Amino acid sequence: MKKRKLILVGGFLGTGKTTLLRQAAQQLTQQGYRVALITNDQAPELVDTGILKQAGWAVGEIAGGCFCCKFDGLVETANKLIQAADPDIIMGEPVGSCTDLSATVLQPLKDTLAHQFDLAPFTVLIDANRLRDALNQNPISLLHPSARYIIRKQLEEADIMVLNKVDQISASDLHKLREELQNQFPRSPLLSMSALHGQGIPAWLEWVQQGTPAGQKIADVDYDTYAEGEAVLGWLNASASLSPKEPVDWGLGAWNYWRPYNGASQASLPK
Repeated sequence: MKKRKLILVGGFLGTGKTTLLRQAAQQLTQQGYRVALITNDQAPELVDTGILKQAGWAVGEIAGGCFCCKFDGLVETANKLIQAADPDIIMGEPVGSCTDLSATVLQPLKDTLAHQFDLAPFTVLIDANRLRDALNQNPISLLHPSARYIIRKQLEEADIMVLNKVDQISASDLHKLREELQNQFPRSPLLSMSALHGQGIPAWLEWVQQGTPAGQKIADVDYDTYAEGEAVLGWLNASASLSPKEPVDWGLGAWNYWRPYNGASQASLPK
């Protein structure tokens, strides 16, 4: 059986996971690979799914729970994509509020489906602007402590950490953040990128396509705090139709305009 490379990218809400997957898929396609994508969130008919499909990718969607709660659905969706699109590489992003993926997803994949999937090192993406929240360095953070707990647990289980949106901070701030990340999480390699502009993506793709083992770390998760973190984040599942008064370019710029509202929203997108 042909083994497919499976690349999973975790990270908190709004870190740029979908932007990274879109840009990486474009670069991989240009290199001659067939690529499929898996989106995941609490609600169906995700904005991210619609936009990625409109860009021409083969996309599977897992709604109503994270990969850890929908493990069988993850495998089923990957197999459907294999049958439909015969991808060389499948990339997926779990719900942004999810952690403990190494124990609940990566280990079962390695134990039972190693013959089918070549599992890449687990990437955790973090927004450079939000990193101070995760490191408890922001004295005026509006993020609930239990939500910050989730971010830290995501970083603890990363096989590789990627500091995203570095184009939005100064070089000196980037140096300080990288230094602090490496001090607090010394066992995880660290890359920097601006996924929106494609900066740093080739280096990341090279890293995750190497033979480095996946799921090397398992976080010790307090599920009461984790549940509180999920609860305080809350969810808005809504449908919306937009009628612009003048022509709109629904390409990359408009797509990033939607991102602050999170992939859990639904939308009726123009064709």
